[in-house]
Amino acid sequence: MGLELRQQIKLAQQLVMTPQLQQAIKLLQLSRVELVETVQRELLENPFLEEAVEDVSSQEQPENRTESAAATNGEVYDKELAKDASWEDYLGEFASTPRLNQSREMESAEDITPFEARYAAKPSLEGHLLWQLRLSPLTDAQKDIGEIIIGNISSSGYLQATIEDIAAMAEVSAEDVLPVLEKIQMFDPVGVAARDPRECLMVQLRSLRYDRDPVLVSLVSEHLEDLETRRYKPLLRKFRLTMEELKEYLDIIQSLDPLPGASFGGGEPTFVSPDVFVYKLGGEFIILLNEEGLPQLQLSSLYEKGLEGASEKEKEYCSEKQRSASWLIKSLYQRQRTLYKVVESIVKHQTPFFEEGVTRLAPLILKDIADDIGMHESTVSRITTNKYVATPHGIFELKFFFNSALGLDDGSQVGSESVKALIKKFISEEDAKEPLSDERIGEMLKEHLKVNIARRTVAKYRTAMNIPSSSRRKEHF
Repeated sequence: MGLELRQQIKLAQQLVMTPQLQQAIKLLQLSRVELVETVQRELLENPFLEEAVEDVSSQEQPENRTESAAATNGEVYDKELAKDASWEDYLGEFASTPRLNQSREMESAEDITPFEARYAAKPSLEGHLLWQLRLSPLTDAQKDIGEIIIGNISSSGYLQATIEDIAAMAEVSAEDVLPVLEKIQMFDPVGVAARDPRECLMVQLRSLRYDRDPVLVSLVSEHLEDLETRRYKPLLRKFRLTMEELKEYLDIIQSLDPLPGASFGGGEPTFVSPDVFVYKLGGEFIILLNEEGLPQLQLSSLYEKGLEGASEKEKEYCSEKQRSASWLIKSLYQRQRTLYKVVESIVKHQTPFFEEGVTRLAPLILKDIADDIGMHESTVSRITTNKYVATPHGIFELKFFFNSALGLDDGSQVGSESVKALIKKFISEEDAKEPLSDERIGEMLKEHLKVNIARRTVAKYRTAMNIPSSSRRKEHF
């Protein structure tokens, strides 16, 4: 068979993400600590980016500041805007109170939140998976199966029940369980809900598209014991590999995670500095972005001096650094603007929660917020990751406000988190000698919410909150 070189012209559409766009997307999902680290690193690496120092000139009148903030609405991000666009400038535009009151309100923002309410539980593996399940395109019946699967996952990330056991608990066939299990195994962290290490690693190989290499697949599926005991010679003969080629395969396998759930902690409380403060003042809810610790950025004075007599290479370098600095300031502005709009929309959709507490949390999905603010669901998902909001009822992660719906008898709906909060409340007030059964809790929920909830559903929610059964609670006391 002859070999020859040929040229072909092919027309195709492809999404190309520029480094600037990748940076803007990355900034959306950074937590406050990660954001500060990123900004500090840019300050060190970019000579045209500097931290603004407050002086007398910064004490401008509100009218002048309003004009400065209005200038940011332009599409062209020129050098004057880049120099003057500080954190304080755009915070005023995103605050729901007048600028004159901002300093007083920011000083009291931490004070209005009780010290105990500044603690939040570390994200658990089960909670992380349930959140992804609620946002997945699965049907309601499949989500019920998925919740049972997640409830039977160990702390290391492995499934502790058989397919038949899960099918019996969900009252479905084993064929209905398998597609849901495969979907959950592709959740983050990839490989979770696997039944053994081989399946865990194979799922990760499929996710990375390494499963197209038959040698790598065979090493993982058939020869893990040989790799663990370093019996390499039989493998070299069988696959006709050199030691260098086998080492490349070993590097790939060692990069996989055999314990995908190990990185998630339990429910120990940890101190949280919220990204946003929401509190009630004068009959309305006030939203303030937390700017503490975030440096005010501006372009360096070198930007205006120019580079007279510089070579073309030096001018090109400086021009690139100037564009990078301007883009970073603009990306930070867009990040804060998006965060404010998302929180504002959440407050609008979840007003009963902010008024009365968790028991009034309404059903909400990403699409509701995305449609309200005119953005894509992926943008809302990124900006709600690792972000916390301080409310009159404590500190919550933004993704906490997204939960599925349960239909009431009168045709209205209630959020699943509200039902969980009521279950937790009922159990906390029960008689230690005669703890409430799941069936009795279902009857109490029907009396309180006018909603029919099966005993199996109550047990599912109770398990999701790590609350033992009534018999175990009685033995505990």
